[in-house]
Amino acid sequence: MTIKTSAGNYFEDFALGQVIEHATPRTLTSGDAALYTALYGSRFAVQSADSFARAIGYQTAPLDDMLVFHTVFGKTVPDISLNAIANLGYAECRFLKPVFSGDTLRASSEVIGLRENSNGKTGIVYVRSRGVNQKDETVLDYVRWVMLRKRDAGSAPAATTIPELASKADPATIGAAVPPIDSAAYDSALAGSAARWGDYQAGERIDHQDGMTIEEAEHQIATRLYQNTARVHFNQHVEGQGKFGRRLVYGGHVISLARALSFNGLANAFHIAAINAGRHIAPAFAGDTLYAWSEVLEVAGLPGRSDVGALRLRTIGVKNRTPEGFPLMSNDQTPEEGVVLELDYWAILPR
Repeated sequence: MTIKTSAGNYFEDFALGQVIEHATPRTLTSGDAALYTALYGSRFAVQSADSFARAIGYQTAPLDDMLVFHTVFGKTVPDISLNAIANLGYAECRFLKPVFSGDTLRASSEVIGLRENSNGKTGIVYVRSRGVNQKDETVLDYVRWVMLRKRDAGSAPAATTIPELASKADPATIGAAVPPIDSAAYDSALAGSAARWGDYQAGERIDHQDGMTIEEAEHQIATRLYQNTARVHFNQHVEGQGKFGRRLVYGGHVISLARALSFNGLANAFHIAAINAGRHIAPAFAGDTLYAWSEVLEVAGLPGRSDVGALRLRTIGVKNRTPEGFPLMSNDQTPEEGVVLELDYWAILPR
């Protein structure tokens, strides 16, 4: 009898240029949006209220950018990272089209790099993944790299190919997912802050102040919401015997918590246009309390746009300590105690 179940792919199963079409298409609805809000408490007005979104030029409230990202990411997990040791980073992520309730997303990935580690037991796979809607329009495009186990440590190493990746998205290439908006109709009182694009300066640091404790049930519900099947997030029977003795929190859950917390100080940064880079510096577990702070790295106008501008932000997630003092790196350039996330991204604000 043929084997009908899948144990996932290992490092040797990938080849440069390989393209994988991922199961399963997913129609996102207002129910998904409501559950996402319940899990993270995100309060950005454009994604929260149809009336607000329509007043400035959207057809209706778009879905949260990170809900879209996690949904596309979740499609890729069974084929790319089911046997992952760690998801190492992200680059060249651009949000290209708004996604609305009722849209159906599917995903594909292309292998763009391979590197076996010196221990001969693991390797790193680089993939470019794309999410498309029911009209075959690309809504999201990003690169990530993941460390995977080898099925056979004695197998011949793959030829090393490491892709060249941009350190940041060019502001001239972002913002397409935001329609022309009526910035005069953008109600700052309803949005929660009077601070718009021109009120921020490069080098400014913002303590988002609030903290949120991660609950065991919530991080698993969130990961299931995205149909992410990575075993390290669910299987205590196995993970209890592993390095940490417990289930890991999906790194995307940490990103969404940090993004929601950033509302306090960045309430008008209503759209993530691109993720330049991201690192999960340390694991998070149920019971940890997450805080966040952000630094404005750049302030950029968008060509041909007088309605919105972009901020390049670096948001840092820390656990079990407040952001007081803006912890990131110690003097020897190792992450300070409690730093779990570094996310470099472009956000869109009204002018």
